[in-house]
Amino acid sequence: MGLLFLFASATYLLGLITPPPMEGPIKTFNEGLAASGYFFTLLKVTELVCAMLLLSGWFVPLALVVLSPIVVNIFMVHLFLEQSGLPVAILLVAAHVFLAYCYRKAFSPLLTPVYEAMK
Repeated sequence: MGLLFLFASATYLLGLITPPPMEGPIKTFNEGLAASGYFFTLLKVTELVCAMLLLSGWFVPLALVVLSPIVVNIFMVHLFLEQSGLPVAILLVAAHVFLAYCYRKAFSPLLTPVYEAMK
């Protein structure tokens, strides 16, 4: 998972790969995000930082929390707008869930209905 995000962010930030031509709803969606002027750079820098955290083993739970909405969005985009990438999106969700399960003890305070602050 870390390698996937590292590759995706590095290729975008370094301009190593030109994106394939898009048509239909996915093109409209991407053009809307690109129109903001900042979104893709922010996304790819966030992915790069989280990829390095995952690969180094440092702050893995934090990286997983930050990547959660990104992974959900990747899955939804491929589910509803561009089905060709759905197998990779499903593997990404599975890897994310697996890592979250491996670090479940770190997430248990987040899943407590009433959290008692330091006494």
